[in-house]
Amino acid sequence: MSSERDAYAQAGVSTAGADSAVGALVSVLAGINPGRPSLAQLRSGHYANVLKVGENLGIAVSTDGVGSKVIIAEQLGRFDTVGIDCMAMNVNDLICVGATPLALVDYIAVEHADAQMLAQIAEGLKTGAEAAGVEIPGGELAQLPELIKGHPSPTGFDLVGAAFGSVALDAIVTGDAIAPGDVIIGLPSSGVHSNGLTLARKALLEDAGLSLHDTPPELGDKSVGEELLTPTEIYVKPILELLRSPVEVRGLAHLTSGGVLNLLRLNSGVGYEFSTPLPAQPVFGLIQAAAGVSDAEMHEVFNMGCGFCVIVPPEHADAADTLLRTHFQGAHVIGAVTADAGRVAVTPTGLVGDKDGLRAA
Repeated sequence: MSSERDAYAQAGVSTAGADSAVGALVSVLAGINPGRPSLAQLRSGHYANVLKVGENLGIAVSTDGVGSKVIIAEQLGRFDTVGIDCMAMNVNDLICVGATPLALVDYIAVEHADAQMLAQIAEGLKTGAEAAGVEIPGGELAQLPELIKGHPSPTGFDLVGAAFGSVALDAIVTGDAIAPGDVIIGLPSSGVHSNGLTLARKALLEDAGLSLHDTPPELGDKSVGEELLTPTEIYVKPILELLRSPVEVRGLAHLTSGGVLNLLRLNSGVGYEFSTPLPAQPVFGLIQAAAGVSDAEMHEVFNMGCGFCVIVPPEHADAADTLLRTHFQGAHVIGAVTADAGRVAVTPTGLVGDKDGLRAA
């Protein structure tokens, strides 16, 4: 499917190469012998894993970073939002296994330790922590001028987090219970989130010739920089409320890199059909037009307006939809689970695909 991913590869990110590299990494790590039975409760490749620490108690763990979104922050000299992204990318993965996020520890690598910049990063982490209901009990700051180079120098930095949560072992949401006929509910994203920024920057700043300060009419009153820095939505509170309700939740998916194909992480023994997708924000149209990106690649690289999916049995769809709409007015049923194993379809665009990628039907 490399032909469908040309724009992202030309921007400097090869998803096919990354998949191969991750496979090589995981194949070695899977052979670790800790000298005792494994505590891990889930297969590799889920959004998070759960370690058994008690009779019916698991600790969920996940790690992620902000990616090349930090370059936008460096170029604008604005660092108060990327901490929210760091928190969101981690806690949104934790809740996919039914866990309640408890804490995050951060790792910040900098070219130069600047107190004002670090204070702004901390403000974003604080905002994200309060939105997710978690603590930040520790972290690490590393000054690495030989490794980290800014855009411009010396403002370079990287921001990564590792998050932890708790879940009863008999309440883990694995996706194994997903069955044909189940309903998929989509929750709106806030925009690009923290995936595909390499392609977004190339499309808007190079191909379209815009600057971060330009305000194209499609973005309303927002500048390009403001749009790209819009923080990733944090879905913790509505999902926890849903998990604590009588609704049976069979699958939860955070749509990051891979887009709609992310649902195959939950259960590849069924198919997923998106018949009425959530509307994509105008920024995605700008990116696609500027870079000449195919519909298939857009739906693989970006969330396209839907940042999170909830899968419930049809008899619980109305209750789940009603509850989620109290938090996200734009949430609605976007599709259903099918018996076509391993197949994903986005019917309005005519796209179909599997673990190897999307293509025109």
